[in-house]
Amino acid sequence: MRQESAEVIALKALGWLLGDSELLSVFQGSSGVSEAEIRAGASDPAFLGAVLDFVNLDDKWVMAFCDAEGLAYDMPMMARQALPGGSEMHWT
Repeated sequence: MRQESAEVIALKALGWLLGDSELLSVFQGSSGVSEAEIRAGASDPAFLGAVLDFVNLDDKWVMAFCDAEGLAYDMPMMARQALPGGSEMHWT
């Protein structure tokens, strides 16, 4: 997947996340990001990768996002791999 396509998927994930105030609170609490930082981060591929990292933490979130956007369930992970830091291994 090309980075541009991955960014589009990540922006959709961000929009989906913004539409769920409860889950958005979890994202903000776990990342420490403010609303202003979210707006600024929407154009930053590394931030968009962090959004996908968060969504990919829970299969229910992946499925809900993909169902809402009409995407295959493996698309968030594929998109994450195409963004900065996506090819690194995280063992924790």
